[in-house]
Amino acid sequence: MILFGSSVSPFVRKVLMFAAEKGITLESRSMSPHSDDPQFVAASPFGKIPALQDGDYTLSDSTAIVSYLEAKYPATPLLPLEAKARGKAIWFEEYADTVMFPVATVIFVNRVLLPMRKVPGDAAKANELVAQQIPLLFSYLESVMPAQGFLVGDSISIGDISITCMLINLAYSDTQIDASKYPKLAAYYERLSARPSVSGLIAAERKWLGV
Repeated sequence: MILFGSSVSPFVRKVLMFAAEKGITLESRSMSPHSDDPQFVAASPFGKIPALQDGDYTLSDSTAIVSYLEAKYPATPLLPLEAKARGKAIWFEEYADTVMFPVATVIFVNRVLLPMRKVPGDAAKANELVAQQIPLLFSYLESVMPAQGFLVGDSISIGDISITCMLINLAYSDTQIDASKYPKLAAYYERLSARPSVSGLIAAERKWLGV
C-alpha cells in the first residue's frame, strides 16, 4: 500500500501513526497537495493529502483511509468496539480535525512553513491565535484528560492519534503546553509523542523543518 503526502501534514501523520499502531506497513511517498503525479491524481482527484493506493483501490481523506484500514485489519482495534467509547473516540478525532486544525494550521504556516520557504509569515496573526484561541483549545483538553493513560478506555484510539498529531504541529510552532496551567495535557502529550509509532516521524520532521 502506498500513502501519498508529507507527514508534516497532521492528516498524513494521523494515517502513518494509525498504521504503525496496528502494525500495518505503508510505503510513504512524499507528495505535496495538488501534485500532478499520475498515481496521486488517480487516488486524490481533488489534490488533497493524504491519499492511499492499495492495488487497484484508491482513497483520499484521512478519516476515510483509517476507516478502511480498520475494517481491513480489525486486529488491534483503534476504533473502539463498545458504542459509547467509539462515539467519544470519533468525537475527539472530529475535535482535532475541525476545531484544532484551523487554528493550529494558521499558526504553523505563519511561524514555520512560510519562514522555512524564505517568505515572511504573519506573525501578528499567529500571535493573536496563540493568545486568544489556544487557551480555549487547551482548557477543554485539560478538562477531559485522564491523569494517566488514554482519552477513551484503556488503550490508544483514533481520538488520541488525532489530538496528538495536532499538538505536534503546535509544538513545532513554538506553542508549548504550559504544564503549570495544563498539567494533565502536558503529561499526556509527553507520553503520546514518545510512542514508537510517532517519535521517529517527529525526529525526521524536526530535521526537515529545522525546528
